[in-house]
Formats: sequence, structure tokens, C-alpha cells
Amino acid sequence: MSAFTPENVAFLQSVSELAYCNPFLPRRTELEHKILGAEADSSQSVWSYRASAENLWTNEKLIFERLEPIAEQLRNELAGGATISDDNMRLYEDMIHYLLFVRYRDEFWLLIHDEPKGNRTECGETWQRFSTDVTYFLAGAESRYSFSLLSQPEHMFACCFQICRLFHHIFFWIVGSSSSAAKLRSAIWQSVLTHNLRRYYVSLYQCMGDIPTLITGPSGTGKELVARAIAMAQYIPFDSKKGSFVEDYSDSYFAVNLAAMSPTLIESELFGHNKGAFTGATADRQGLFEACTNHGTVFLDEIGELDSGIQVKLLRVLQSRRFQRLGDLADRQFTGKVIAATNRDLANEMQEGTFREDLYYRLCADRVETPTLAEQLTSQPEDLRNLVDYLVKQLTSENVGAIADEVMNWIRNNLGASYQWPGNVRELEQCIRNVMIRGEYRPANYRETGVRDSMATDFLNGSLTVDELLQRYCTMVYSQTGSYEESARRLKIDRRTVKSKVDEKLLEVLNKE
Repeated sequence: MSAFTPENVAFLQSVSELAYCNPFLPRRTELEHKILGAEADSSQSVWSYRASAENLWTNEKLIFERLEPIAEQLRNELAGGATISDDNMRLYEDMIHYLLFVRYRDEFWLLIHDEPKGNRTECGETWQRFSTDVTYFLAGAESRYSFSLLSQPEHMFACCFQICRLFHHIFFWIVGSSSSAAKLRSAIWQSVLTHNLRRYYVSLYQCMGDIPTLITGPSGTGKELVARAIAMAQYIPFDSKKGSFVEDYSDSYFAVNLAAMSPTLIESELFGHNKGAFTGATADRQGLFEACTNHGTVFLDEIGELDSGIQVKLLRVLQSRRFQRLGDLADRQFTGKVIAATNRDLANEMQEGTFREDLYYRLCADRVETPTLAEQLTSQPEDLRNLVDYLVKQLTSENVGAIADEVMNWIRNNLGASYQWPGNVRELEQCIRNVMIRGEYRPANYRETGVRDSMATDFLNGSLTVDELLQRYCTMVYSQTGSYEESARRLKIDRRTVKSKVDEKLLEVLNKE
């Protein structure tokens, strides 16, 4: 009896969709629950980093365990000369693609996490086992059937590594479980792999580097993190003869902040110069467009700062992929990808004539917008603690919990839940450093009566739970009376309730004001 029973076909159809879906969209969770039913782990329904998160791959491993015996049975049928319909053969190929990705994911993970920089391209032993597995599952059927990935094992290998790199740089750098953070992760995934992963594997992987990406959003919202995630996950071919990838992905990112330099320096930084091109040009110099590798990325931060003359030259790079060094007439070719970012309103800049329309429309073929921290916290207030844990961990590997607790207490007692974080995540980082070093943080607009103001604002905004409201109110009344009995009389509750609700840290701040 064939393994393509109605039950298995339904299972494989769901696995096929799962193998090609955006993992940061709700559809992934729906498919995992459809496949696993009550066994599915719901703790990662929104796939986002948490310092305390347990195994990310629980559902994936359960699906893998169900898939392996079906794959083995179908492979044996193929080897025995069984005839399989085109639709079922596509399900078979998608199943093997998913199976091999899961089987080798941890080895790709090591190339990203643990291996020394010089070894990130070398994986000959992994490739040998991977290609042997592909040959095994083809079972001689390549002469009878058409395959899109299994017939190109080197390409399949490169795609698997690309997906691992993309997931790593999205998951571990774009933190937050709010809907806006989830939307951002999904948008980054699409910027690299498009919304149609199957089509990407077949053809689009060859041309995505030609399409610029424009990242917009306020200062401090992580635009460079987005750029880095996209850049570090560009497609890099695998050379099976050498047993290595043709480039080291970690050497493929070239970033420049345009707001920090004069126009002449910007031109030299981007396009390079020949000796004598301007005062101080004592030797020939490569620019970023020339130094960028074939599968690399040039990131232009603060693109809105470019003057009109350089905008014209950049437009030529995007249109023809060609440029000239300063002081040189020879054309040179740029083969990488361009990512630009700005916190400016480029639509307004175009109306005022300070930013070229033709350059804007070249840049915005793919656009990603970063949300403000306030936007994230409005829908998911608990993300603040998650972000604090994450940022503290970046600063120090010791006493993470103690420092994070101290920061959260200071924020709660001095800024309140309604604080808008005008400097976004960058401001939160500075808050953590200030509290860690000096025990306090003073925003630019901080007022000494800020704690009472923040309590009033939190009350008016309806952002407090009943327990938080009672705790803060009891603490404020007690700070005025200095007596549990008098506070209980005013509040018309038991003195023991007052005593249990007084927040000592908040009381200390109130008593100082």
C-alpha cells in the first residue's frame, strides 16, 4: 500500500505550506497547530526573543519525528519504481526540503554562532553528508521526474544556510512580542525572500540584490539593525568543488553614516578617489561601492542628508550599476545591494526640492518602516521588561536579573508606564546605562515632580491595573500621613491592607520630593 494515503497527503500538504511560509506571520502557528493538534506548543505563537525562552524548535521537532518514517517509506517506493503523480511528487520534494533543513539546521547554526570568523565559509563535511542525503532521497527518480530543488543540491544547501542566517539576524536582534514588532520581523523576511518563497528559490534569488531597500522610521528605532539583518542574509552561492561558500557573509556589510561627513568626504567614501583628486588625496583609494563584494551590501544611513550633486551620482549607480572614482573617467561596476535609511519625511523633502523624486522612486522599490518604542509598548506593555532584559544582557553577562530589576523599578517609580520614550530604544539603552552607573536617569524633559506627574498621567490614561492603582495610591497617602492607622482611616480600609500595599522604593522617591 502506498504511503500516499489521504491522511498522509493532508499531512504533507500542511508540511509543504509550512516549509514555504513566513515564520513570523500567524499562518506558521496555525499550520503547526493544524499538524500537531493538542501536542502543539503555543509558547512561541509570536516568534520573538525572550531571555527566558525555552526550546524554540519544539513543534518543528515533533513534526520532524512524524515526517521521517513517511519520508523513508516514500523513498523506498520511489527506489522500487513506483509511479507518483506530479502533485504528490511536489509534496515529496517539499517534504525532503523541510526534512533536510531541520536535520542540518544545527550545523548551519554553528557557522553563525560558534565557528571562528575564518571558518564561516567552510563546511565541506556537512556538504558531503547533505548531498549524500539528497542523492538517497532522489532514489534514482531524477530521470523520471522534474525537481526544482533536489536536482540542484548546491543551491538547496545555499538556501538552507541563507534561511538560518536570516532567522538568526531577525529573531535575535528584532526584540518584542507586540504586533508592530511582529510586523517588522515579517517585513524583513519578505525583503530578503519575498512573499513567495517558492518563486524565490526558482529565480528571484538571482536578482534580489539589484533591488534597493529603503528603511524609514524615527531615530533610535533600530533602522541599522534592520539593514544589518537584510544584509547578512543575502544569497551566497555554495561551491561544492571547494566545499565552501563563495563569500563570508560576515565580511559583506559596508555601512556609512552620511550625516557625519562633508560632501567631498561622502563622495570619496562611496565612490573612491584617485591620487590628486582633491587636496589631501595622497593615494588612490577604493570607495564602498568598489570594495563591496559581489553578494555584499552597502548601507547608506541618513540618506536624506545627501546633497543634490551626490544624489545624481547615486541615482546612476542604482540605474546602471556603474560609477567613477573622483579624479577618474574610467567606469567601474557595482554588483552588490543598496540599503538606505532615513528619519526624514522624504515625501516632504521632494516637495521642497531637496530630495530628487527619481532617486526616491529608485530607492523605495522595497520599503520597511520601523515602529516607535511607544507604539510597541502600547499594545504590549510587558515588552519593556523583555527589552530591558535583552539590553542588559548585551552590556553584561552577570547580574542581569538584578540590574534589570533596578532599572524597571526606577522606570516604574519615576517615569511611569505612560512615558513615551521620545528617543525610542536608543533612549532606553541610555536609561539602563545611567541607572546601572548612577542609580538614576534624567531624560531631557525630566522634571523633579515627575513621579507624581507620571502617576497622574497613568491614572488618566487608564494604563494601571487595579492592583497597581491601589499600591500607588496607598503609598502616596502613607507618604503624606506617615501612619498606617491614619492612612487606613482616610482610605477606609484595614491598616494591614495599607501596610501590604506600600511600595518601599516608590515611598523613598515620594519622600525625597
